[in-house]
Amino acid sequence: MAATRIDCDIHPAVGGTRTTLLPYLDDHWKEQVVSRAIDGLDLTSYPPNMPLSGRADWRPAHGKPGCDLAMVQRGAFDQLGASHAICNVLYGAQAVYDPYMAAAFCKAINDWIAAEWLAQDSRLRASIVIPLQAPDLAIEEIERRAGDNRFVSILVLAQGESLLGRRHYWPVWQAAEKYKLPIAIHAGSQYRSAPSSVGWPSYRYEYYMAEAQAFQAQVLSLIYEGVFGKYPGLKVVLMESGVSWLPAFMWRANKTWRGVRVEVPWVEREPAAIIRDHIRVTMQPFDAPPDAAGVADVIEQIGSDKMFLFASDYPHWQFDGDDAIPPHLPAGLVSRMCADNPLETFPRLKLAA
Repeated sequence: MAATRIDCDIHPAVGGTRTTLLPYLDDHWKEQVVSRAIDGLDLTSYPPNMPLSGRADWRPAHGKPGCDLAMVQRGAFDQLGASHAICNVLYGAQAVYDPYMAAAFCKAINDWIAAEWLAQDSRLRASIVIPLQAPDLAIEEIERRAGDNRFVSILVLAQGESLLGRRHYWPVWQAAEKYKLPIAIHAGSQYRSAPSSVGWPSYRYEYYMAEAQAFQAQVLSLIYEGVFGKYPGLKVVLMESGVSWLPAFMWRANKTWRGVRVEVPWVEREPAAIIRDHIRVTMQPFDAPPDAAGVADVIEQIGSDKMFLFASDYPHWQFDGDDAIPPHLPAGLVSRMCADNPLETFPRLKLAA
């Protein structure tokens, strides 16, 4: 096992707004949380009792999967072999409609993860949770936490209020580039609109499959709105996006760009080339063919060994056994995605080492 194996996506769980975050809220929001009995803000993308949200052996006797630091340490480090891990907290702060409440809860989450997780284990890093509902407040939170190099990225959800390439988000991406913080777009929804492009599904299976459409839409938005031309140092990490949809998507993006590029003259290169330079993907879940030849074809068609990042997605149940490395990957790629690629993608990891 490589000495450096950076797990780019693990999920500490907030026990609850009252039980976990209350000490990190200001007096106004403490009173609001208590008087209004605000608790249980878990995103319905990841309901705690759903099997996907936690494998049986990764569930504590009491509480949510991922709520116990010691259990997460045993799972992510001892069992799955990570040398470092990036904490991505998925909680309802990202989906609250009230921008001031969202900002207060995001601040509390970031202060909680810093005090009770990062300070307890030097192997842990975290993403800054931001209230993207209000870009000005999101920038304030980025700047408030930017001085702490243990925060190595910025976490947003794949399905939000609008496409991420829209210009009102550009000041947020400017701050991200300034502080060398890649944007981690994680599967999940603020539920401002239907998960499907043509309406609401009947079953969660449909919703989960539709996640790939959201990632595709966000990538196209960032490219065609000109975000990467404006902020050439910006990196975007797709977390829990899957991988095998990329080859056909990149091919079609190139083909369409050649036909209608007159509409977006600022996009001066093929979209696939921009994707290879700016987009990274975590490797759980790895939705590739079950045979080595099929996996090799997907990797070759994507065309870059720099795009892949190791992730266990602990405690989400994406694989069985004790090895989060997907089968049939070339040894050289495994080495890159565990160390070189994360260090290149998250430059603040070096500063915090």
